[in-house]
Amino acid sequence: MTNKSSAQQFEGAGTQDRNLAMELVRVTEAAAIGASEWVGFGEKNIADGAAVDAMRAFLHTVHMDGTVVIGEGEKDEAPMLYNGESVGDGLGPKVDVAVDPIDGTMLTAMGYNNALSVMAVAERGSMYDASSVFYMDKMVVGPEAADMVDLRLPVKQNLQLLSKALDKKISQLNVCVLDRPRHESLVREIREAGARVKFIMDGDVAGGIAAARHNTDVDMLLGTGGTPEGIITACAIKATGGMIQGRLAPVDDEERQKAIDAGHDLDAILSTHDLVATENCYFAATGITDGDLLRGTRYFSNRVETQSIIMRGQTGTVRIIEAEHRPAKWKKSN
Repeated sequence: MTNKSSAQQFEGAGTQDRNLAMELVRVTEAAAIGASEWVGFGEKNIADGAAVDAMRAFLHTVHMDGTVVIGEGEKDEAPMLYNGESVGDGLGPKVDVAVDPIDGTMLTAMGYNNALSVMAVAERGSMYDASSVFYMDKMVVGPEAADMVDLRLPVKQNLQLLSKALDKKISQLNVCVLDRPRHESLVREIREAGARVKFIMDGDVAGGIAAARHNTDVDMLLGTGGTPEGIITACAIKATGGMIQGRLAPVDDEERQKAIDAGHDLDAILSTHDLVATENCYFAATGITDGDLLRGTRYFSNRVETQSIIMRGQTGTVRIIEAEHRPAKWKKSN
């Protein structure tokens, strides 16, 4: 008997594969509920720990043979959900797993918008190795402009092309940018071109996916953010038909040399496919606080309500899932 490849395991799974989507949502729901108990208390480390504990507990019930390739860090730095950790029940398809129990720990601690619990899964060996360079320059747009804009072009030209693709005036375009000092010149270019800037405080996964979705007020994401977040976003974009482009952005000479030694071309533009080299992938997220992509977790006297999104790259299916959880029963099942 011959061993099936990861792709064959995915493609041949049928109903079992579709069930994986719901299992992944249960994982992000658990992490979001764990984190949401700490929204607004100013304790980002405690919130992150609660989300990690909940996510890990549920991850090990998922029907997959997963390896964490984007996690909380190396094993000696993060005792749980570390890079290289095996997750899942070990019986399903062999997959790469990217997790971020809280995309936006400061957002959670301060009660700001756009905090999410996210994870992505793709067939084994298909996710880009982001270990050598932590930051990358990014551009994200939806499917209408995916074949028109290019990260190598000037900001003004890209906004003109985006305006044409969306049939919107430049003055009506919203460009999502992380609020960081490094983006001062970028923000100036966007405004001088005539477009609006929509700042986000932390965590650009939500902003990137919002830019690729049709029912948000974000038309493009620009700026420098985490490479791991770019890979997670790419898994979602596989389903939406949008586009993410990235270019590695080392922070110093040491990191630049590390990237060169790892064989990376620092001038190369990384496409969606470069970041995730398969259509056999999933993205799941649950809102912790209200945001552009999802509503936050809400508490009532006898229930907790969550809103989640699950995307499947192979079919292009995007599902929004509303769920009610009974706290006493949910904690028993954890």
